[in-house]
Amino acid sequence: MATNVSTKKRLKILIFTTPSCPHCRATKQYLRQRRIPFKDVDVSKDSHAARDMIRRSGQSGVPVIDINGKIVVGFNRPKIDKLLGLRK
Repeated sequence: MATNVSTKKRLKILIFTTPSCPHCRATKQYLRQRRIPFKDVDVSKDSHAARDMIRRSGQSGVPVIDINGKIVVGFNRPKIDKLLGLRK
């Protein structure tokens, strides 16, 4: 049986954000509380990253969360939990 810790180590999570976005802050706080590592990409300061986010998601709004190649647009907790393998 896999443990939650080993699952976390296999996850690759990118969060495309802006500093002024409350949903971005909520997403990051949610992951931090669960001790799930992620890379925060500020698209307001990096136009290449912004183009990459749009290419991946088809969206220009943030947050866009890439969990092992699966895209979540917005702070969609049920979808994030499902992709992370979290259960309530």
